[in-house]
Amino acid sequence: MPALVLRAPSTFEDGFASIRRELNVPEAFPAEVLDEAASARVDLDDGSRTDARHIPFVAIDPPGATDLDQAFAAERLDDGYRVRYAIADVAPFLRPGGALDTEARHRGSTLYSPDGRTPLHPPTISEDRASLLADTDKPALLWTIDLDGGGAPVGWNLERAIVNVRAAISYVTAQAHIDAGTEPSAAPGPGAGTGNLALLRDIGRLRQAQEEQRGGISLNLPAQEIVEHDNSYTLEFDTTLPVEGWNAQISLLTGIVAARTMTAAGVGILRTLPTPFERAISRLRLTAQALGLDWPQEVPYPTFVRGLTPNSAPCNTFLVQATRTLRGAGYVGFNGEVPANPEHGAIASVYAHVTAPLRRLVDRFGNEILLALLAEQEPPAWAIEALDELPSLMGQARQRESALERSMLDFAEAVVLERHVGAVFDGFVVDLDKARERARIQIGEPAIVAPVDANGRRLGETVKLELTSVDVQEREVNFDVVDRKAI
Repeated sequence: MPALVLRAPSTFEDGFASIRRELNVPEAFPAEVLDEAASARVDLDDGSRTDARHIPFVAIDPPGATDLDQAFAAERLDDGYRVRYAIADVAPFLRPGGALDTEARHRGSTLYSPDGRTPLHPPTISEDRASLLADTDKPALLWTIDLDGGGAPVGWNLERAIVNVRAAISYVTAQAHIDAGTEPSAAPGPGAGTGNLALLRDIGRLRQAQEEQRGGISLNLPAQEIVEHDNSYTLEFDTTLPVEGWNAQISLLTGIVAARTMTAAGVGILRTLPTPFERAISRLRLTAQALGLDWPQEVPYPTFVRGLTPNSAPCNTFLVQATRTLRGAGYVGFNGEVPANPEHGAIASVYAHVTAPLRRLVDRFGNEILLALLAEQEPPAWAIEALDELPSLMGQARQRESALERSMLDFAEAVVLERHVGAVFDGFVVDLDKARERARIQIGEPAIVAPVDANGRRLGETVKLELTSVDVQEREVNFDVVDRKAI
């Protein structure tokens, strides 16, 4: 059947607003926070910053983004590459213990809804003064990371700088330029148009190879998205572009060298994730066998999942099951003794969040500690004092983010399907919860994952579902299996 598109955006937006109220998502910033933001400024002419405005940075973000955390530039060296990574410099705008700092600790992270975002910091800062907008002089944290010919880091530094981003483009635009072998038009300035995107591709691929050698795990998961098209909303499964993976590798590279710096000094805050247990990998091998996926015994788990794309029922089902091996992510702060098991299991390395300070609370503290460590100075007391509290604050923020995302999708599914009770959809089993006797069915059109009674279902089994009822207020949809056929 054709895509289910509801041409009533106000219905969605009213519902989204109701969900935010239900989850106590802040609607506005307190007056004292806005007052402090209005007066918060950084003097770029005080002589304390490296002038890096000659570097031709490019920022790559989703369409319409104005809270730009990162910008990339690179050059070839005789024996490798030099990566320049500019990160929004947020800390100078926030007085430790002030209204802005207190509110940011309360929020923890920027929350995203299909109709907008609830920012970590007031837009005066997050979308203007601290954002790395194109063709403007901005304060930044400038990483310089040298790589050998294979893409491994051999040296790095972090300093405060002034930058001027030459171009801010979307992932789609970036991919189109890379495919065509062109560069985006840039604001006039020294070094414009020097092949940044081609180098992003080359370095990104090298870093992906490094990830594979480390045993890192990359899952190409299909994700539900509420998409707006010409004042209409629909549900789709998103697709990722190669440039998104290459760009992500630069952020991962930065987080890895940041964590290495912290662990070497014995102070900082890490992002951690337990390594999958061997018995979980054994269960996944059985799942692959049941789904008809060829997983040779000699092929490691990270290599196998890296080669899967979400373009078939068996692959989608397996990838959903694989997410169960990547649970338990958190943060750990330390000062004096590096914690046991400090690695991030999916990255297969120590790792720190430091590249999104406009949108994530923890990054601001980590960056201030790193600036001091790499300058061989004592980290600021306010950053050290927060290390005990930050893991809890970030955990709470992640819980709010997950609850908001799930509630929004549940509501969107109900609204999209409300007028289609009695319709029959094709789907396949992507998950089984035998303890609760429930199965999850992925429907391709529209992009919905629906729960049904297990009743002996098997992973990867194709089914036909009849939509039996919809309750928009409760955000519930109910399906019954009317026919099924094994793959």
